[in-house]
Amino acid sequence: MLDADIYLVLGIIVSAFAIPGVLSAFAESRPPRSAAVAVLVGGGLILYAFATRPGGYTPAQIPEAFTRVLAEILGR
Repeated sequence: MLDADIYLVLGIIVSAFAIPGVLSAFAESRPPRSAAVAVLVGGGLILYAFATRPGGYTPAQIPEAFTRVLAEILGR
């Protein structure tokens, strides 16, 4: 189950970091190529996490997933 949590957290982080790139590209009237790729990768990770976890995620479980991943990284 932790694997799906890792994919979910990585997908959310990658997508969140891509948002400023998208906004910057639109503000400068240029196509957001790299930001669009990052959004697609992040979205794919999120979809994969939802598909591999039995029952998916509810909005209340997403912060819990962040906590589990952070605890695993920090070694509990």
